[in-house]
Amino acid sequence: MNNVIKKLLANAKANRQRIVLPEGTEERTLKAADRILADEVADLFILGIPEEINALAEKLGLKNIGKATIINPLTSPKKEQYAQYLCELRKKKGMTIDEAREKVNDPLYFGCMMIKSDDADGQLAGARNTTGNVLRPALQIIKTEPGITCVSGGLLLMSNAHEYGQDGLLVIGDVAVTPVPDAGQLAQIAICTARTAKVIAGIEHPNVAMLSFSTKGSAKHEVVDVVLDALKQAKVLDPTLNIDGELQADAALVPSVGASKAPGSPVAGRANVLIAPNLEVGNISYKLVQRLGGAEAVGPILQGIARPVNDLSRGCSVDDIVGMIAITANQAIAAKAKK
Repeated sequence: MNNVIKKLLANAKANRQRIVLPEGTEERTLKAADRILADEVADLFILGIPEEINALAEKLGLKNIGKATIINPLTSPKKEQYAQYLCELRKKKGMTIDEAREKVNDPLYFGCMMIKSDDADGQLAGARNTTGNVLRPALQIIKTEPGITCVSGGLLLMSNAHEYGQDGLLVIGDVAVTPVPDAGQLAQIAICTARTAKVIAGIEHPNVAMLSFSTKGSAKHEVVDVVLDALKQAKVLDPTLNIDGELQADAALVPSVGASKAPGSPVAGRANVLIAPNLEVGNISYKLVQRLGGAEAVGPILQGIARPVNDLSRGCSVDDIVGMIAITANQAIAAKAKK
């Protein structure tokens, strides 16, 4: 387990949050929950039929699941309350009370209603569900944080190239959600990814590079114009943010290249936060570095939602889930601190 996750687990333990796990009969999720409960990292709500969850826990030899609160959305005393609240939230979209009652049968919706009702602090799913299934109730119920309209995915990338980023640690966005962001969305992605760098990666001073195939006018193209427009908007959104672009990846990371290609830049050669111009670039880039370069990737971490809801890869490991519970808890701690 890397040092970043160890620090996040320790902070979560010291500031225990209430995290919902809607996929209660998913084996890896239960194994991760058992570890979290054993170490008292978070208070867990596990959703599903209690008999099925307890039987699976016994089969897997898990000793700590009894410390969680197991809730069956189908029989919960709060089901009608949540249905009425959901109907109120979605009435402008034409939702009826019968539709709301059906929705809260779904653990993903039930968990988001728990968060919206302040009965929980965050949710983690995706070992069994698609990103769309995880995001839909979050966007319908919890919605985006003030001033943000674009949800994105940030990712921690830890390599053995300690000369880059913060001792080899970089944060990249967007790698998961918005395929072709416009300039306004790209600016928001930059702001949110820098926040993830501070809150989750422990990077006290984010140096944000807006990436492109061009550095400081070396190439002209409409896609470069989008990056430059995003840079202007990001500076307006957060005048304190240390951000620059457009920068090629080597100019962003390598001091000698940055000095040559972008002399005087406050970011070139020392970037620790990288903003890809679109999802295709971000997703492909991190997976190439992960597989060919042996870097460790943690995330994606969903950014821009008013309260933390995170999405797992369906190929995730138990360690991945443990780490993402810690990340979700730390996001919840930060969200409370902002209030």
